[in-house]
Formats: sequence, structure tokens, C-alpha cells
Amino acid sequence: MNDPLYADALAPFLTEVQRLRPPDAEVIDAHTHLGLDEDGRSLALDQLLAQLDAADARRACVFPLHDPERTPAYSTPNDRVITWAKESDGRLTPFCRLDPAEDPIGEGERCLAAGARGIKLHPRAQDFVFDSPEMRAIFALAERTRAPILIHAGRGLPPLADGLADLAMSHPNVVLILAHGAICDQGILTSRLADHPGVLYDISCFFPLDVIELFARAPAERIVFASDPPYGLPATTLYMALRVTAQAGLDESAVRGVLGATMAGLLDGHGLPLATPPRRGASITLAGRLARVYGYASLTGPALFAGVPEQALAMLDMALAACRDPEPGDVSEALEAIGSALRAARVLLESPDGVRPAIDLVYRAIVRAATELPDPT
Repeated sequence: MNDPLYADALAPFLTEVQRLRPPDAEVIDAHTHLGLDEDGRSLALDQLLAQLDAADARRACVFPLHDPERTPAYSTPNDRVITWAKESDGRLTPFCRLDPAEDPIGEGERCLAAGARGIKLHPRAQDFVFDSPEMRAIFALAERTRAPILIHAGRGLPPLADGLADLAMSHPNVVLILAHGAICDQGILTSRLADHPGVLYDISCFFPLDVIELFARAPAERIVFASDPPYGLPATTLYMALRVTAQAGLDESAVRGVLGATMAGLLDGHGLPLATPPRRGASITLAGRLARVYGYASLTGPALFAGVPEQALAMLDMALAACRDPEPGDVSEALEAIGSALRAARVLLESPDGVRPAIDLVYRAIVRAATELPDPT
């Protein structure tokens, strides 16, 4: 990897983070993994802690990946995560992963007694629906033990909002963390669960527009920082969180809540803060030039993840073309910063070990494009 190239391109984004982050604000990552996934991804304890350090994040919630050794009942990966959390000097709060088809109550009770503090459910990986006796029993366990439940609510799911909302509303004392901004059914879930006192939405999303819209649908006090390692990075998501909260007009106290104070209240037993109305309106204002850049650049990462590098390069080249504008208007500074990041990403993509830093730069570029505040004049 071309380290100096990456460092130079990254520097302006790090400067922005320093400017936007409230002094001494605690960052808690609500969504991280450890172990091995059957898709080949993996993350070790020292790697996760280093990623948290890069974002100056003190704590995180952690649970197993879709481990090849998950049978029976996720007991082996659950034990590993609980052990790793005990070795983290208090930085990691373990959640146990449950499969509704494999003794979820027995495994949940065993893990919670062993030190787990919450439950992770993945309806896509485990292929379950929420209208079942097993799910009602899991929610009853969470209610009895005061264990929060984090649920994958991202891509790859059929419509699940109605079943999940019915179950959640019948258990108002269970704190839910809907992962990935609940993008699988964001509109329905934020509407139907608006009166539930304990539904949180984590912001581990690839597209910043999903998070921008979340602040129009849910209270800021119910939105929490999350990055989804090994698929995302805390430092990269921190940049997105700070840009989106600034665009939404959040005050310093609300920003602190999103970054970590809300999760600290949950994990430390102080409860959740009072919810206020959503902070932003239903419309997103974006300069046309930046919208073009966002549209093309946002397709680069998905093409890389899908294993179509030629398509990724084609989209990146189109985004770069949109940055080359002799009449940039009031977004000249943004276009210059975005163009510099995308040019560096283009070079980095030519080497196998440059893909991850290239994706990092592309992601920061689309965040800047999506969150640039228009000139009030």
C-alpha cells in the first residue's frame, strides 16, 4: 500500500474530526464482532482494540460473527467472545448470539450467567421470523434479565417490520438496538415503534443518506454510534457521525449522546435519556454538483464487495469526472477535497493491499458530498 498517499489524503478528514468532536466526548461502538465468519472475514481481540483506539473509542459491545463452529447453539463462539471481553480490561461488553432454532433460552441463560450483557439476533443468517413461540420466549428472557437485544435490520431481509413491531410493542420493557439504521424497513419501523420507550437505532450504514434520513424519523436520543467491524471501521464511521450530526443541527449534548452517552447510560444501568422530537425535516438539500459525485462514488464500494473491480473503477472515474468542474460555485472547497480523496483511492485500488484504504477514502468522500451544508445565500 502507498502509505504516504493514503496518509496525505486522509489528513483533511482527520482534521475535521478534531474540529467537530466535542472535547473529551466518549465514543462507544454499539456493534462490533470478534472471531471468524463463514464468509472468510475475521477479527482478533488485538485488532478490534486497535480499531477502537484509532477512533479514540473507549468501549464497545461485541458478539460473534456467523462462525463456522456455531453448532450447537453458538455455544463455542459465545464462550470465546465472553472470554475475550474479560481480557479487554473492561473495554468490551459481550452479547451472546442466539439461534431461535437451537435451544435459545438454554444458551441465553447460560451465557448471561457467564457474563454476557445482551443478546444478538440475525434474522438473515439464521433465517427466522419474529412471529414464533421461540422469539416470544427470547423476548421474555430479555425482559426478565434486563438484557438488551441487538437485531440485524440491514440488507438481505424480506419485509419484517410488522412481525418485529408487534413483538416489540408487546414487550415495552425490552431495549432493542436495531442495527444498520433499520434500513430493511426504516420507514415502517420508525413509525410503528415511535411509542416504544426503548428502541435504539445504530448507524452502521454504508450509505450516509440512510443515516441522514434516520435523524428525520427518530429522536437523536435513540440513535447510537456503531461501525460493524470487521466490515466497517470505527474511525471511518466516526467521521460520518460527526458530519451527519452537524448537518442535522444537533447541539453538543445531543452529539455526545449519539457518540456514546446514550449507550453509556444503557450499559452502566442509568437508563435511556428522555426522547425529543426528530431534529431534522423530511427534506435533504444537496448541491447538484455534489449529488452527481455522490451518485457515482457511492456505487464504487458495492461493486468492490460484489467482486466486480472493473465496474468499481468505472464508477470511480465518473465520480472524478464530476469533480472536474470549471464552475464549481459554492461547493468548490468540497469538490476539491472530495476529488483529492478519490484520486488517491484510484491509485490505491491498483494494488491488492490498497483496497481497504481506498474504500475508506471513498466512504469519507461520499459522506462529505452528502452532508455539505448549502450556502444560505
